[in-house]
Amino acid sequence: MSYLSELALQYIDGEWRAGSGSWDIVDVDPYTGDKLATITVATVEEVDRAYRAAERAQKEWAATNPYTRRLVFERALRIVEEREPEITAAITAELGGTALKAGFELALTKDMLRESMQLSLRAEGRLLPSPVEGKENRLYRLPVGVVGVISPFNFPLFLALKAVAPALALGNGVVLKPHQETPVVGGTLIAKIFEEAGLPAGLLNVVVTDIAEIGDAFIEHPVPKVISFTGSDRIGRHVATVAASHFKRTVLELGGNSALIVLDDADLDYAVDAAVFSRFAHQGQVCMAANRVLVDRSVEAEFTEKFVAKVASLRVGDPKDPATHIGPLINTVQADVITAQVDQAIAAGARALLRGETNGSLMDPVVLAGLPADAPILQRELFGPVVMVVPFDGEDEAVRIANDTPFGLSGAVHTADVERGVRIAHRIETGMIHVNDGTIADEPLVPFGGEKNSGVGRLNGESTVDAFTTVKWISVQHGRSRFPF
Repeated sequence: MSYLSELALQYIDGEWRAGSGSWDIVDVDPYTGDKLATITVATVEEVDRAYRAAERAQKEWAATNPYTRRLVFERALRIVEEREPEITAAITAELGGTALKAGFELALTKDMLRESMQLSLRAEGRLLPSPVEGKENRLYRLPVGVVGVISPFNFPLFLALKAVAPALALGNGVVLKPHQETPVVGGTLIAKIFEEAGLPAGLLNVVVTDIAEIGDAFIEHPVPKVISFTGSDRIGRHVATVAASHFKRTVLELGGNSALIVLDDADLDYAVDAAVFSRFAHQGQVCMAANRVLVDRSVEAEFTEKFVAKVASLRVGDPKDPATHIGPLINTVQADVITAQVDQAIAAGARALLRGETNGSLMDPVVLAGLPADAPILQRELFGPVVMVVPFDGEDEAVRIANDTPFGLSGAVHTADVERGVRIAHRIETGMIHVNDGTIADEPLVPFGGEKNSGVGRLNGESTVDAFTTVKWISVQHGRSRFPF
């Protein structure tokens, strides 16, 4: 089936329907500019209908045997496996993902569905002792009720499912609002997969809309108890503020400005490979991407020569071509913004060791060096194929430079001495950091999240259980309590 044309609808209370808003979101291929689909936006009333449907359906779902719930995720996994070619084509068309990127996202998606099968059985209770004679303290792990999920455009299938599937597995209802640039892959495709997998109607709803139509209604609505948001730190700050004013919990997976550190004893060829992947995977549109490559000055010249040569060999072009390494950015506006930031950096004193052209949404890779320490571009998250090479003298300076950013998501350290790498990793202010590897990694059991402006909370494994459940204390007095009056 053609996902992009057939799924250009809202999915509310188990029904596919057109939105009733007064304008349309146009889904565009970022490489060709062709219109893929047109979706009339959902209104505030439809957001309400979606939340109310999830609230109704959730109660019966929460009471369902978790072994029965997990069958839905087994079937969803089979559907994804069976339809990989179609889903790959949708990822390529809607977000400009290369074959490598699509395969990477699908692998992560399948791992998350496998993990969700297990999460259905992982909401375990506890018995705790009491200082009161004869009292038994029971702690029950219960679903929060309904979770609102706002997903991004860069890895829309995986990053939406990363919240949607575990929330459902743990007995919740979900309303998903995908990014308007990827409404199908990040939204209605997921609804279709779960519909075919036998998820009861109403439990998962997808509303394709925009803040211009609904304002903050998605966050402010009284039904959802948790809002899971993945996106920029600017929007994340707003989501957190609005949610907190309504006493809602948030899970915020926000931006990054990761540093990949190359020490004086590193395997330079390996470090080059890790750095190139860490910066240029999916055109650099990855929150964990290595914006900054920090290199010990003693090996700077050798590393930089090899690094620039490898980057120069990357092929830019049609994401449908299996030989393409770098496809289009999500739209021409994003490409123009990144290009302007590069121009500003060069005007302020940076040197371009490698720079090509920007044509529409396609942008050739850029390698900058010689940046002034106060260059604004060093502080930003760059969602494009631009990397900065920064030299340092000694470990202390490497740590200082790596931490000189408002973000703290990921990072990497390359060294021949693993324990030296771990010591430095401890000093870097990030939620995640990897020794002798790239900066881009996500595993279903390991807590994923950042520090500083990179987010609040964690997902994956036990962290996901904490995020999408609540704890209830029920005590039982087997004897008789004594009261003071």
